[in-house]
Parts: sequence; C-alpha cells; structure tokens
Amino acid sequence: MTAVITVPDGAGPDWLRAHREAVRSVVTRTGAVVVRGLPIVDDGSFAAACHAVTDTTVREREPFAPREPRPGAGIAHSSAAWPPDQPMCMHHEGSYGREVPGLMLFGCLVAPASGGAIALADGAAVLRDLPPTLVDRFAREGWRLIRNHNGFIGVGWQDAYGVTELDALADHCRAEDIELTLTPDGTVRTSRRRPAVVAHPETGEPVWFNQIAFLNEWTMEPAVREYLVAEFGPEGLPYTTTYGNGDPLDEATVALINDVYAAHTVREPLRAGDLSIVDNLRTAHSRDPYTGDREVVVAFAEPLVPVPAVPTAA
Repeated sequence: MTAVITVPDGAGPDWLRAHREAVRSVVTRTGAVVVRGLPIVDDGSFAAACHAVTDTTVREREPFAPREPRPGAGIAHSSAAWPPDQPMCMHHEGSYGREVPGLMLFGCLVAPASGGAIALADGAAVLRDLPPTLVDRFAREGWRLIRNHNGFIGVGWQDAYGVTELDALADHCRAEDIELTLTPDGTVRTSRRRPAVVAHPETGEPVWFNQIAFLNEWTMEPAVREYLVAEFGPEGLPYTTTYGNGDPLDEATVALINDVYAAHTVREPLRAGDLSIVDNLRTAHSRDPYTGDREVVVAFAEPLVPVPAVPTAA
C-alpha cells in the first residue's frame, strides 16, 4: 500500500510546512506519500501546499501529451491529456531530459467516481526483478529516444521544445545533447541517449529510471502502430525508443518491462484534497482508467541531473 499521512482536522499548509522534514523522510523511505485531509480545493491552495513541501518548482519541459499551465497559481499544470478509459504506462517523468524533476506533486481537486488512481511502482524493485542481462545492457548503453515532428501527427516541435525558430531549436539541442536532423520532406527528427539505470541522489541505490517501455512503438495500440508504420514508415513514427546503440527493441522485451512494472504496482484511491508527493527518481507513476469527473493538478520540483549507475551483481 502507498504510505498515507492524515493531517489533523483543520490543518493546512502551515501544518505541512512545520512537518516538512517528517513528511519528506517518509518520501525518501518509501518513494511516495499521500498527505490526506488538506484543504486543496483550487490551484492556489495546491500551490500553497507545494510550497510547504519544497522550495524549488519548475515548469515542464519537452512534453509528449498536452498539458496546460494553470492560471493564477504559477506552478500548477493540468494533468496530461489522456483518454479516461485507457490506462497510462508506468514512467518516470521527463527521464529523457538532461535535467529532470526530482519530485512530482499531484493535487486532487475533484475525485473520480471510480478508478483514476495515481499508480506507483518502485524503480529499485523493478530493477531487481528485470533479467540481469537486460539490466546490464541498458546500464552500459543507456537508452535512446527518437522523435519525429512532421506536422501531421504528434506534438509539433515548437510546442515540444518551447521554441519557434529552427536556429533556437538547434541551440536547445546542442545544450541538451540532442542530435537534430532535418529530413528532405521537412520532418524535424531528434535523437538522444540517456542513462537507463541511475543512482538515487540521496541513498545512492541503483534504480530503473527511464521511459523505455512507455515511449516505445510496441506500447502503442496495435492498430495505431500499424497505421503509422504504413503511412510514415518504420523510421517516421512520432516517437520510439531503442537500446543505447540504436538497436531496436522487440515486442516481447517491451511487454516484459511493463509486466515487471505491473507486478510492483501499488495504488491508493484518490480523495478530494489529497496531495501525492512522489520521488520521481525512485518511483514510476501512471494513471488508472476512471469514470466520472477527475481533476488533478501537477507540479514539478527539485530539478537535478541524473547520475548513471551500474548495479552490483547479486
């Protein structure tokens, strides 16, 4: 079960600020905690709760799904646009970046009628249960993410990278160690290699930290993948992942990674006012399908540059 801390009746951000160290110690120990009973009813009260937990918040970078900044609060974003009847694969937010959020905060303004939990999986436990040969290869090579922006499908490069001119995109790619290619048909293609196994910044423990399975072509709906391959070719998919050296992943390997995530998934049903604090390096997250209305706002905090780690053989 997910760790849950229930605040005293009438407690608010001041209580959370006074107990910050104790709450954060639970996050370090377990990877995530739900603080329950806070008066989180809108963007402003969510932002106040976030500031009680952390001093450093940041904006999202290089999104894959539409997510809008919320007006008035300064740090809040909408949750990622995702069909309510479809599950979301486990992932560590922004793990394809050179710098990543170390902490994720989710505030539940409106709880769904059913489902819709923020599901969590321990990256250290996932690492231990993946085949050693697979872990060793990814630890040595890292993983590669390829994105194609052709103006027809997926997020446009202007929205994905937050720039409007190709010269600015080139500058961004150089700064972020991203390979940029402009194809003859006008497609903007980017490729970057990132570590797949990193050392946790506080404990030093190796953890599985990536979006290898979530952003791979084999996680797409089969009919969608077949259409995209037929329309744009296997090299023109809006995104996919490979081994660090560029070798493709097969469907069975991607399914295996998702199966191991599923075996380590825990969830706590959402209640209005819940503040979920997630150690993004240690803990992958996803979202369950749901019915009814659901309004969850998100903040990104404590950016850091992940340090690659090589797991110790058992």
